[in-house]
Amino acid sequence: MDEYTLLAQRFEAERPNLRAVAYRLLGRLDEVDDAVQESWLRLSGSDFSSIVNLGAWLVRVVARVCLDMLRARQARHEESLEAQVPEIVTGGERAIDPEQEMEQAFSVGLALLVVLDTLAPAERLAFVLHDIFAVPFDEIAPIVERSETATRQLASRARRRVRGRAPRQDADLAASREVAEAFLAAAREGNFDALLAVLDPEVVLWREQLSLPAGTPKELHGAAAVAKQFMGGAQATQPALVNGSLGVVVAPYGRLLGVLDLTIRGGKITAITVITDPARLRQIHLAVLDD
Repeated sequence: MDEYTLLAQRFEAERPNLRAVAYRLLGRLDEVDDAVQESWLRLSGSDFSSIVNLGAWLVRVVARVCLDMLRARQARHEESLEAQVPEIVTGGERAIDPEQEMEQAFSVGLALLVVLDTLAPAERLAFVLHDIFAVPFDEIAPIVERSETATRQLASRARRRVRGRAPRQDADLAASREVAEAFLAAAREGNFDALLAVLDPEVVLWREQLSLPAGTPKELHGAAAVAKQFMGGAQATQPALVNGSLGVVVAPYGRLLGVLDLTIRGGKITAITVITDPARLRQIHLAVLDD
């Protein structure tokens, strides 16, 4: 077996980990393989005989590639939130990406992908590499072109954004989370009675006009009317902290399209505010819930 073939085999052994790193950095499955392929091209064109730890070397390379891609995306002012307004309370979703991407998004966590998308590229990279993949800060610093101390600060800022804590007591948050998860499970299963069980009889649903067909009322009142709106829906949703309180992110393929701001009292949902306006979504502070 020649040296090049052996190198290719070693690279293939590292590919799953490289794809995992790239997906958490990019959040888009259609870009992951491009980043991984670019890392192979850089490896095959380098003096690989001097590489001591191939796995660590490749992680650093794919991270640099992803950082460049994130910066280019930012420079283009990409705004996927404005691409479409989802019908998030009617149960309908358009299959715009492979099913594999949805599965990958759920395995990582929709809320985590959404929050990562709010970080600056260097913050995202520092947090992902250190907190998720345990890469030392002295190895991350050259990638983001910062000192080790500054890189630690990047990760710290990102960590505060990602792991923001609710001002409420943990017991209250846990109870609200149970209600929200029961609501989402009932919606996905199309279980009308289970939806009624978690909705207050006088629950109010408020929706922004831009997410509705012309002539549709912005407000609905009563558990039965509100439950009908969620039957068979909520397929790309996950509980998250919304401005410090329990809410739900609507994020097909990990890309934020809406937020459900929930008001929960006495174990029942008393109000649901659906937010889809991109300008409002950018102003919301989102954080992931601890497992």
